[in-house]
Amino acid sequence: MSILVDKNTKVVVQGITGNTGAFHARGCFAYGTQVVSGVTPGRGGETFDIGPKPTTIGAKIPEGAKSHTVPVYNTVREAVELSGADTSCIFVPPPGAAEAILEAFDAGIRLVICITEGVPVMDMIKVRRVLEQKKAEGQDLWLVGPNCPGVITPGECKIGIMPGHIHTPAVTGKPAIGVVSRSGTLTYEAVGQLTRLGIAQSSCVGIGGDPINGMDFVDVLTMFNNDPKTDGIIMIGEIGGGAEERGAEYIKAHVKKPVAAFIAGASAPAGKRMGHAGAIISGGKGTAEAKFRALEDAGVKISRSPAAMGETLASML
Repeated sequence: MSILVDKNTKVVVQGITGNTGAFHARGCFAYGTQVVSGVTPGRGGETFDIGPKPTTIGAKIPEGAKSHTVPVYNTVREAVELSGADTSCIFVPPPGAAEAILEAFDAGIRLVICITEGVPVMDMIKVRRVLEQKKAEGQDLWLVGPNCPGVITPGECKIGIMPGHIHTPAVTGKPAIGVVSRSGTLTYEAVGQLTRLGIAQSSCVGIGGDPINGMDFVDVLTMFNNDPKTDGIIMIGEIGGGAEERGAEYIKAHVKKPVAAFIAGASAPAGKRMGHAGAIISGGKGTAEAKFRALEDAGVKISRSPAAMGETLASML
């Protein structure tokens, strides 16, 4: 099994005709993801050359392979109705990213993955309120990001900007690890270490490091905890906010699987933002040590170095 995405996921890329959207849409398609359409207002009716598709998921594409095209629509609703898209990946520039998220919500998309960095906080507060209202009404809706690398289930589906080749698909009878992280590059580092150790990954989710976003640690930990094919979890946090502490509370109350964690920013001075917008220590809260204490109290094994995340988890299997 996997969480959030699998081989049946059908993706519409909002912003597919922009340079960044085009590059990563082609990368997802080349991995084997079902990218079925794109959205760029004003360019509906065009087609987008998305490149050749591998014969098997994640395989190298042979030279001279046939290129494919996907339709471009003016709205996400058209993409849902005409191409069957159920998931959106957003590469819309920051001023319009929040409206792109809300458009995907209104179109009936079940999973929205916003890669865009620099979305205004006030815009995301509006998005968060709409998201919470729709979930309260019973809608099965999830938002990953913004300012995130995306989601991948190795060997099945890649949505975002992560390097697909470093991931190892799960194999029956061998352990598979779920990875959840606020940092994109540290996600890749953890995955690379697991792969070098011969350990597969069930799914990997980059939740992003902005102060206002969609899914948090508890959401993803709950999914990994309920997934029978996820045998352990690596959780990568940062200084600032209380998301890691809330994750620790959930782990202590519910999770019996091995969990290893790393917290970035241990040497950051108070009041200074480090990296992501949400990574700031304020009023003595959100420090790395406070997060380490909460996680250790929950039975989580801490890696004090980013170079030891994989080994830390492997020692618990």
